[in-house]
Amino acid sequence: MKNKKNKSPNKNRIPAKEVIKSFRTQKQMWIICAGALLWVLIFCYIPMMGNIIAFFDYIPGRSLFECDFIGFKNWIDFFSLPDMWRVFRNTLVISGLSMTIGFVMPIIFALLLNEIHHTLFKKVIQTISYLPYFISWVVVASILFTLLGTEGNINSLLMHFGWIQKPISFLNEKNYFWGILTSANIWKDLGWSAIIYISAIAGVDQELYQAGAVDGLGRFGKVWHITLPGIAPTIILLFIMNIGNILNAGFEQQLLIGNPLTKEVYENIDTYVYRYGVQIGRYSFATAVGLMKSVIGFALVMIANKISAKVTDMRLF
Repeated sequence: MKNKKNKSPNKNRIPAKEVIKSFRTQKQMWIICAGALLWVLIFCYIPMMGNIIAFFDYIPGRSLFECDFIGFKNWIDFFSLPDMWRVFRNTLVISGLSMTIGFVMPIIFALLLNEIHHTLFKKVIQTISYLPYFISWVVVASILFTLLGTEGNINSLLMHFGWIQKPISFLNEKNYFWGILTSANIWKDLGWSAIIYISAIAGVDQELYQAGAVDGLGRFGKVWHITLPGIAPTIILLFIMNIGNILNAGFEQQLLIGNPLTKEVYENIDTYVYRYGVQIGRYSFATAVGLMKSVIGFALVMIANKISAKVTDMRLF
């Protein structure tokens, strides 16, 4: 007997006929999505072609063919800079705080909000929590200066109760900056980030809560054994997506709240790219650093997705 090789087709591959059929049967849906897809193509994918200047000594005003090809020199220069490790440290610390405290707080807020049974009060709390998201960082920075300045409300309150003898310059102290920035990020994004968790909680089968009550589960027991497992897929998928943003530590807030006294703790990759690309004019160098950040983020998403698929049997794609 001849040995027959197992040449089973890839089950994940979608035949071209199925794609064409979906265009025909879901024509209205594709027409609705056409604008969004065109926007993504024009503003997200076509600009990626500009990353090629990372491999050239690009000079504005000249054609790319007139610029010298330098290969990976920009990356070598970046890793040779003395402040490179400081920039990476600040990026990872600020992002790490957002990935831990900033990621967990909206989940806790959504769980607490779900325990409020008074409909009107619940809607008021939701609306109030959404409002900071629509406030620009310029306004948030002004609020922080008003609250935390040497003549701000916090210092006045602390001195009034005799807890301090002289004003503390919170925004000029490196030891306070990461805490202030993380608190401001949480306050601004808490309500908006909780929306998807609130929606996921609303999708949990109510009969499970009734069954839990029969089994003697209290409010905490229902949250731990029913609500959290019910929204676990949403939490995992959002966490995988946030892994790709681990090198996105923020940009506007650092430039608005930070100052030369706190530069050692606030400068991250984004502000570094802005300083070299816009202020100094080293466009190729800034593009190389930004491209490196994107590649690392993409790789982390792929790794986290693989690990999640093996450990929890849940994956993003």
